[in-house]
Amino acid sequence: MNEELQKILKTLRLWGLLAHWDELLAEARQGRFSHERLLNHVLQAEARTKSEKARLLRRRRAHIPELFEIETFPFARQPKLDRQRVMSLYDSFDYMTKQRNIVWMGPTGCGKTGLATGFLLQALDRGYRGYFIPFPELVAELYASLADHSERKVLRKYAVYDCLLIDEVGYAEVEPAQVGLFFTLLQKRHKTKTTLLTSNLGFGEWGSFLKNTQLTGALLDRLTETSHVFNMKNCPSLRDKLDADGERDGA
Repeated sequence: MNEELQKILKTLRLWGLLAHWDELLAEARQGRFSHERLLNHVLQAEARTKSEKARLLRRRRAHIPELFEIETFPFARQPKLDRQRVMSLYDSFDYMTKQRNIVWMGPTGCGKTGLATGFLLQALDRGYRGYFIPFPELVAELYASLADHSERKVLRKYAVYDCLLIDEVGYAEVEPAQVGLFFTLLQKRHKTKTTLLTSNLGFGEWGSFLKNTQLTGALLDRLTETSHVFNMKNCPSLRDKLDADGERDGA
């Protein structure tokens, strides 16, 4: 490849072609491609490269602490979890196409976060924008936004994600202002975006940390209207147990 062609490819940001130009030409010569087929082959290769880079970038930007894939979840160690229901929802993908929420409730270490992360990763891999945030961090950021009057900006930031995973709802005491902002966020996402929630508390216990009966009732009405709910209260902890590959299971 001459320098002029290199400059053109860099200007067009065709990094896949720049990196694999000789390989692609060799493959084309070996297959005796026509001009039309060669152009099609080269463009398809570049498209695959760009698509993969975009997928990995979406994963990095999602701020996921551990990349738990659904295929590695130890269903055999959670016989009380309805594997068929979980995988049917995962495979149908209508939690994204129909903007349905998913809520996992259960004790610490039973695999809630691992399952939710698997669903988030699938959405990211299929081209949707998503984000992972622990509930304490979310409400702290919402509360801090009141001080500089940036709450609209922060709410908009989290409202626009196609798929938002809020982990461990109920793990932090919240102030009335935080409850109001949290409710506003979920209301903005209601029936327009997908929200994945994990909690160590059952719905009946949410009032104990939200401390607002009216908002708690309104919030639960919206969640139960559009959510798939998995109650894992009878599932044992998987924490600190290693799977066959030496990986830790999600909480």
